[in-house]
Amino acid sequence: MSASVPRLAWTSASATDAGRVRALNEDSLLDRADLGLWAVADGMGGHKAGDLASRLVVEALGAVPEPSFLGRAVTDLRRRLDAVNQRLLTEARLRGEGIIGSTVATLQAVGGHCALLWAGDSRIYRLRGAELRQLTRDHSHVGELVEQGLLARKDAERHPAANVITRAVGADARLVLDTQIQELCGGDRFLLCTDGLTREVSDEEIAGLLAQGDITAAAEALVRRACDQGARDNVTVVIVAFTGGAAD
Repeated sequence: MSASVPRLAWTSASATDAGRVRALNEDSLLDRADLGLWAVADGMGGHKAGDLASRLVVEALGAVPEPSFLGRAVTDLRRRLDAVNQRLLTEARLRGEGIIGSTVATLQAVGGHCALLWAGDSRIYRLRGAELRQLTRDHSHVGELVEQGLLARKDAERHPAANVITRAVGADARLVLDTQIQELCGGDRFLLCTDGLTREVSDEEIAGLLAQGDITAAAEALVRRACDQGARDNVTVVIVAFTGGAAD
């Protein structure tokens, strides 16, 4: 006889702050546990255009129907982000802006698996047991230097070109998204965050704060830690905790 595996369930919490330098918060977030869908977006562009870009990204994602199949959900998310990409290109032309764009990092859970889609340097981490792992790869100039072995990871956040990204929604005529499928385990915690967190808080500190029992307190603690460190940029986090299913 085969035993049935308990169904996975999830809860989520989020927090955001303009930081200690910027007057405007151009980050946006999506926290839709009812859809099994979460995202962060970090906007860029002059005259509040970054705020518009990140908001359009999360609004488009949040309008998806409840998914029944992961593959179909990924196709729908890609289609919606493609549409936002074209809208931002048009908006930039109308406003005479060079680029109106936004990073995006999104997590879609269906059943026992999840899909990660991203462009830019907003990140998704997974805490499984005591191990924190960055699942996404930064689409940035310094990210490429790190991958090529030309820059130590510990020096990346302080590099003069740390804020130069190589992909974003609205940056090019064709949006290129990376996609990754992950199997979920009970006890997993995922963190979606903009670079306002990772520029100020080390992976070791992130792991310790993410492991706090209450995810709402953990989200607030992560943002507070970045602000205590000077928060040169907007700071946004979303935490998703998975329970049930098969533990790792």
